Amino acid sequence: MEFAFILLAFICGLCLKLVGLPPLIGYLIAGFALNYLGFQSTDALQSIASLGITLMLFTIGLKLKVSDLYKKEVWLGSICHSLLWVTIVNVMLFGISWLGLNIFADIDWATQALLAFSLSFSSTVCIVKILEESGEIKTRHGKLAIGILIMQDIVAVLFLVIATGKVPSIWALLLLLLFFSKPLWTIILERVGHGELLILSGFLFALGGYELFESVGIKGDLGALIVGMFIATHIKSSEMSKALMSFKDIFLVGFFLTIGFSALPTLDLLLSALLLCLFIPLKFGLFFGLFTLLKLRARTSYLASLVLSNYSEFGLIVVALLVSLGWLSAEWLVVLALAVSFSFVLTGFIYKSSHNQYTQFKERLKSFESSSRLAEDVYSQPVGAEIIVIGLGRVGKGAYVSLTNIVDKRVWGMDADPSRVKQLQKVGFQAMVGDGEDADLWENMDLSQIQLILLALPSIEDICNITEQLQHANYRGKIASIARYEDEIQPLIDAGSDKVFNFFTEAGTGFAEESLQLLPQQKS
Repeated sequence: MEFAFILLAFICGLCLKLVGLPPLIGYLIAGFALNYLGFQSTDALQSIASLGITLMLFTIGLKLKVSDLYKKEVWLGSICHSLLWVTIVNVMLFGISWLGLNIFADIDWATQALLAFSLSFSSTVCIVKILEESGEIKTRHGKLAIGILIMQDIVAVLFLVIATGKVPSIWALLLLLLFFSKPLWTIILERVGHGELLILSGFLFALGGYELFESVGIKGDLGALIVGMFIATHIKSSEMSKALMSFKDIFLVGFFLTIGFSALPTLDLLLSALLLCLFIPLKFGLFFGLFTLLKLRARTSYLASLVLSNYSEFGLIVVALLVSLGWLSAEWLVVLALAVSFSFVLTGFIYKSSHNQYTQFKERLKSFESSSRLAEDVYSQPVGAEIIVIGLGRVGKGAYVSLTNIVDKRVWGMDADPSRVKQLQKVGFQAMVGDGEDADLWENMDLSQIQLILLALPSIEDICNITEQLQHANYRGKIASIARYEDEIQPLIDAGSDKVFNFFTEAGTGFAEESLQLLPQQKS
């Protein structure tokens, strides 16, 4: 049976990828198809799905700084959005009850408010998956979206405590000892090396955090997130996150399949779910309006609002609770499952072209911007730069160092991760914070003296998008990029790269050339 799950998930995921859509949409379709064919979810699949969510939250924690949650645009934006959304949607649900759909009849105001509350959450699983696939999880809008999701998770935990009457144990106070646990996990991470023990230690910390919080009456997934945040300060946190990525992605396939197994719809329930999806533009509009009021740039506001415009699997938990209390009929579980699935498809499809959308509507969107800028959104200028290396990971740092040895101060580095840039600046790098896909960045930068831009990024889509933005900004210099696979070279050249280096081939060539210098010079 599990083979049938894997087979259909693979076929549907591959088909969606071939037409340019995220594979996760295919996994959702596979779940509904398997349900239609008469298959039932298994305990093994449920366990895989739960493990995927736990690992995902743990890896989010590995990339997160607590200080990001203190920002006004995160905590105030999240709270204001929830209050406005619940108020407006509650009124709209009251109006819908007059349309004649049976499922909306006989729902009182209090239940409507809780239903609106369940729809206020955005999907952590869907959003993180989309941001990771696009390489944007550490960008300004990516970190803003993650911050909003974490605030929503905190609200979710508080709601479950109040609604279920499940008060955390007095022993939960002992969780404060985690602040003093750094020596323990530091020793572990320093001893495990870089192989399979590092991966196993990641599972240990993620599942350990889950079980620890569950044992004291607190949502276990929150424990995995918080433990990840503690470990994020260690130098190996990034390596651990990358090592766990493939495992997390595999396990999350199980989560998307389980949504499809929830129920099969009738026409009435299908129409009800589609009707709820008509509220999604309102979710986008509220986020965009609040973010711009909080002085965020139009681009940051637009991209963050777009990726947050979906419904969350947590809504199913809230509705299941309302069903168990007899406040809603069991049909609402089907409606919410469908609405969540449709919203995933919508977000995955629309966000695919989000940067092009912003470029097209930029002038109209920028009219909503505040005249003042947050300190984090002020553009830097690479003074005296003739070469810029975009992406300061291992490859980008290596290219920067090599170029600096040749052209000295005429080379600058750029990365979307402020913490990485800050660390590199401390060791003497001429580095600036910037998202290469940001059209406003290039339009506000003097490119007349820039002769060469190196794109040292892992995503071919990101490289193509940056190349397109440079062309729109009338950049006249040369562009070099890297490819991990042979079949990526020609698409990058077609997109505008003047030179593409195969990562593995060029690394081998450089290794050979450097090694030959160890041999005695041959006399001619």
